[in-house]
Amino acid sequence: MKQLVAIGGGTGLFTLLSGLKKYPVHITSVVSMMDDGGSTGRLRDEFGVLPPGDIRRSLAALSQETPLLKELFQYRFDRGNGLNGHSFGNLFLTALREITGNDAAAIEEAGKILKIKGRVLPVTLQSAHLVATLQNGTIIRGQAKIAFPTHDPELKILKLEVTPAARTTPSVRVALAQAQTIVIGPGDLFTSILANLVIGGVVEAIRRSKAKKIYVVNLMTKLGETGSFSVKDHIQWIIKVLGKGVLDAAIYNTKKPPERLARAYRKEGAELVTLREGEAQWCKEQGVVLVGAPMLNLPSLARHNSARLARYVLAA
Repeated sequence: MKQLVAIGGGTGLFTLLSGLKKYPVHITSVVSMMDDGGSTGRLRDEFGVLPPGDIRRSLAALSQETPLLKELFQYRFDRGNGLNGHSFGNLFLTALREITGNDAAAIEEAGKILKIKGRVLPVTLQSAHLVATLQNGTIIRGQAKIAFPTHDPELKILKLEVTPAARTTPSVRVALAQAQTIVIGPGDLFTSILANLVIGGVVEAIRRSKAKKIYVVNLMTKLGETGSFSVKDHIQWIIKVLGKGVLDAAIYNTKKPPERLARAYRKEGAELVTLREGEAQWCKEQGVVLVGAPMLNLPSLARHNSARLARYVLAA
């Protein structure tokens, strides 16, 4: 069976995994451990656990259990002293960690309970926080503060790192070494994608792997991260981190959202990521095969169509 590793976090990784699990491939989801906001941030502070939010989403996406159980795992309390804002799945993973004594065991046991197809691996088992350096020299500490900026969102990110320095796990390195396909994304470029690649040992393992490396470009720009970014701008960052000649292909969306949806996103400072003139030639010069396809899943939110994305990933 084909070995596929998906690297990312957030809704983008959930969407990809939901489509891929319907195919005869062995899936390993490598998940960012940088989230420090909301329910996840509170549990990190109070219990010292690894961020459970993105792990929860991957487990739910790969689950082959009943829709009700998956819905339960994603359920978020909207009232209750101490419970308000918490996801049931986050609390579930925290409880399993208390019972098993460590994060890795808790994730493995959760996978058994949900009968997931494949496995879910945290990119690191070390507690660390994301740090971004902006073009004016300002340092932003914490994934939530980067993703939801209170600083000037027009300032570009020049550098991304983690503090304290963290390394990936042997399990992740083995999965990357054995993979036939490595998929990076989709997701917010800095806080979901590069948040994995800045972990020590990940880039080196990807470079050494004989797998085909595919990057899925995000649908929309992200205020404070990728404002005004084109397809090339996204790919350029991936190449900057991985090195030239590592990335084999990139998939981007060609479908435009209806004006009412585009208008709603513009109010949030987000716009459709597009391929600009000359960028296809630039990708060719970088050795990256560019695949454009209508990936937008309408009508309510700008999300990838999971079934179509999975087909294109497996065909790339």
